[in-house]
Amino acid sequence: MMKIDLHMHTTRHSPDSDMDPFDLVQRAQELKLDGVVITEHDWLWTEPELNELRAAAPGLVVLAGVEVGTREGHFLVYGVHDPFALPVGIPVAELCREVHRQGGAVVAAHPFRWGQPFDDILREERPELDGLELMSNNMDKNCRARAAAVRKEHGFAGLGNSDAHHKNVLGICYTEFDAVIRDSRDLVAAIRERRTTARERSPQALAG
Repeated sequence: MMKIDLHMHTTRHSPDSDMDPFDLVQRAQELKLDGVVITEHDWLWTEPELNELRAAAPGLVVLAGVEVGTREGHFLVYGVHDPFALPVGIPVAELCREVHRQGGAVVAAHPFRWGQPFDDILREERPELDGLELMSNNMDKNCRARAAAVRKEHGFAGLGNSDAHHKNVLGICYTEFDAVIRDSRDLVAAIRERRTTARERSPQALAG
C-alpha cells in the first residue's frame, strides 16, 4: 500500500498558496506519506523543478499534475506532458478527450463545492472522467455524501486529497493505493484500474 496526497499548491506557481515547496516535502516525510503530487492552478511543474524536491526528500515520490480551471469547474489531471493544450476555460468533455489523448487521467476536484451542479455536468456534458475526490479539506459532509453517491452510480475511482495551500493542511486526506507508484505512468494506471481508497488522517496522526 502507498499513501499519496495528490492535490496541493505551492508558492512557486499558485498565488493563492502560502506553502513553500521545500516545506511541503519535509512535512510529507514527517507525516510518513509515500508520495505527493503537486497540482498548481493551470501550471505543470517541470522535471528539473521536481528533481530539486526529490533531492531534498530522498525516498519520497514527488510528481506533478495540474488543476485545470474548466468552463464547468476545477478538474485534476495527471500524466500529461503538454499543459498548453489544456487552456483555462476549456469545456470539461474536451479536457477529458485531450488528457486521454496524452495518456493521462482526469479526476474531479472537490465536486459539488460552492454549489457546483456536478450531477448536471455529468448528465449534460458526459465527460469521460476517471475518478473524483470523495474527500478533501474543503469538502463538507454534504459534498462528501453526494460524491460517494456519484461514485457508486458511475464506478469512478475514489480519491482522498488535501487540496493543501498550507503545510499544516497537507495530508489531512490522502489516497491509499493498492499498487506501487513510481512515476506518472504508474499513477494513471492505478487510477484507471480503480486501485484507490480515500482516507482521512486522525488528528493525532496530523500532529505527529
